[in-house]
Amino acid sequence: MLTVVHVLLLAGTALLVLPALLLLTQIVLALRQPSPLPAQPRPARIAVLIPAHNEGHGVRATIMQTLSQLGPDDRVLVVADNCNDDTAAQARMVGAEVVERQDAERRGKGYALDFGVRQLEMLAQREGQAPDVVIVLDADCVLSPGLIPRVAGLAQAHGRPVQANYLMSAPTPGLKARVAEFAMRVKNLARSRGMFQLGLPCQLLGTGMAFPWAVAQRAPLASGHLAEDMQLGVRLARDGTPPLFCEDVLVTSVFAASQEGERSQRTRWEHGHLSLLVGEGPKLLWEAVRRGRFAQAMLVMDMLVPPLALLAGLLVVATLVQAIWALLTGWMAGLVVALLGVLALLVAIVAARHRFAAELIGLGELLKAPVYVLAKLPIYLSFVVRRQTEWVRTKRDH
Repeated sequence: MLTVVHVLLLAGTALLVLPALLLLTQIVLALRQPSPLPAQPRPARIAVLIPAHNEGHGVRATIMQTLSQLGPDDRVLVVADNCNDDTAAQARMVGAEVVERQDAERRGKGYALDFGVRQLEMLAQREGQAPDVVIVLDADCVLSPGLIPRVAGLAQAHGRPVQANYLMSAPTPGLKARVAEFAMRVKNLARSRGMFQLGLPCQLLGTGMAFPWAVAQRAPLASGHLAEDMQLGVRLARDGTPPLFCEDVLVTSVFAASQEGERSQRTRWEHGHLSLLVGEGPKLLWEAVRRGRFAQAMLVMDMLVPPLALLAGLLVVATLVQAIWALLTGWMAGLVVALLGVLALLVAIVAARHRFAAELIGLGELLKAPVYVLAKLPIYLSFVVRRQTEWVRTKRDH
């Protein structure tokens, strides 16, 4: 006879198994290379928006790459946001337009983007011409050839945001750095491709994003949330303009090199994702299901998949609890469900490694990945006892 304890243990385990099964589904679908989206005409006017906080060292390279892909009617606008270095001067030196913003209370990339769009609105009113598409780039990224006209054309043709393929590389050798790079390939490439194969939207990833002008104007950009890009993508899907994944152009950047910078960067990402997961996820999922919006519901479900390290750790704990409960009571159903989740996650990770990271990390090295999981426990514990809620720029070594 099932008791309340049986039901609660089974329900808790099922809540972990479902994300593992979704992850496995995405990876299996991503094993096959999709057909590229048809080429679209280049928009007449493109505005590239680059939010930059103390990026004086590297912003020039990004601007020069950007300018090389633009035409005479396009523009680059850098938002020097709460800077105390020479970001603005460096950006102007290589031909970008610059606006400077100082606001100690409203800090973060979302506020900078909103400020930039409002500036573009004022320029459009003054000049009598608005951009057709707004592209958002980080100040420290590298663009593949043709990225800007490609995503801009797709955004204009489809009337919805477009996300380019975005990957990060490790600045230093070592297993920990390569595991992080592998996890990024799974999250940004494999899972986005899997969603694309189903005709579903993808998450916004922060850079390499193109927005039709009308979408950029009404987008809820002004946010200080640590995962503002993920939050924005889900909200745009709710409003009828779900992001579209474009894999054939690539934007890249590098993880922070220092331990302090890596920890700060990782904490911001993980805490931001988890706060969305527990804070907005259930409400957004219920809203999508209630309105019968399958694509929106699936995007929220994708958001509800925890970071790989955390999901692995939680599944192991759930399996141990269910094993102990099975020994005490003889009830095996919960243990079977937990083992199914562990198996799904293992198959997904091995398949993703084979398809997307065979040159990066060996199968034997994956056996050492639990050490990486343990190393991230302080980040997850701090989410419970001392959650980061304010945006802090990643400290980089140049």
